[in-house]
Amino acid sequence: MIVEQLSLIDFRNYAVADVALFPGPNVFVGRNGQGKTNLAEAIGFLATLGSHRVSSDAPMVRDGADAAIVRARLAHGDRRVQLEVQINRQGSNKARVNGAAVKPAELPRYAQVVLFAPEDLQVVRGDPSSRRRFADQLLVQRAPRMAGVIGDYDRVLKQRTTLLKSAKARGLRGDALSTLDVWDDKLISLGTQLIEARLALAADLAAPLASAYTAIAGADHDPRIEWALSIADAEDPDGLAERGADTESEEPAAAAASVDPADIAMRFRDALAARRSAELERGLTLVGPHRDDLLLRLRGLAVKGYASHGESWSVALSLRLASAELLRADSRLGDPVLILDDVFAELDADRRARLAELAGGYEQVVVTAAVEGDVPEGLRARTVRVEAGRILEATDA
Repeated sequence: MIVEQLSLIDFRNYAVADVALFPGPNVFVGRNGQGKTNLAEAIGFLATLGSHRVSSDAPMVRDGADAAIVRARLAHGDRRVQLEVQINRQGSNKARVNGAAVKPAELPRYAQVVLFAPEDLQVVRGDPSSRRRFADQLLVQRAPRMAGVIGDYDRVLKQRTTLLKSAKARGLRGDALSTLDVWDDKLISLGTQLIEARLALAADLAAPLASAYTAIAGADHDPRIEWALSIADAEDPDGLAERGADTESEEPAAAAASVDPADIAMRFRDALAARRSAELERGLTLVGPHRDDLLLRLRGLAVKGYASHGESWSVALSLRLASAELLRADSRLGDPVLILDDVFAELDADRRARLAELAGGYEQVVVTAAVEGDVPEGLRARTVRVEAGRILEATDA
């Protein structure tokens, strides 16, 4: 897949912007705060329906405007597709494909992007929500229908938690709250689909993650990835997370794929029943995929808390490169667009060279940098200069 043209209206610090992109490397250079990352963010939004920097859409709308427009012309071989999304400060977003109105959830069917940015260090070092968000955005790219499952789960979770808070305030017991069973059924149905998909994703990522880490770090530190599930019961603390990504198995993909959805649903229901009194006491939903964590390990130790700064960067990079490999293998759209947002300044010379070599194998690469000299020579085929929300010039190396 190639992004040929990107147009923005009232997006971040851009009143209006138009920029042409080409196959191979495209480098956006500008001082910090000028808007180069905003271009990368706009491209990424079309594929993930979210930002890699903020959790809500409103900050992407230019100050004083009610909505932002992102348009892109994509090339899938000889086929051209025009995508457009209207990001509203309030209310639901709107989308078009070749001028026809569609649901925004349809956009990832046409756009596939893998974006690596300094914020990704939080995926490996931050709280579990960062890792869940990473996994769910990749799920949506691999199977766009998952956007609906995740959205529906979040809505049911919110309504169920509201009911628990109301019950807490009124001092109701569980047996006096029959409507909670209805929400339990909905939460279990949607949550089971999400857990099953996440387990399969971790299994599929295992091999490309290990390969990418070795390529980036220049060493084999045995990276592992698995889910810790909140629905695991007290007698089986590892539960499905262990079965879904067996640390001793040479074929973790087969282990994850074999998890029975009926077994997940049963464990989910048992966990809700076991925590019912605690949930009513706290007014919170305490089990479900919104409480799970994606565990990352090197040499058998958790990356968070044990890995060095360089190792953490290598794991974060490897997660994105492994994601790109999965999308490349799955997709009929060609390679995903690979975006490297202001990352070379954070890497030592060896990691820069290794990353540039790996990135050079993709159909289109978008690089942002504050200093052009930070970008390895092999990725400097075309440079676009950005200043204060304006595209100044493009030069070919």
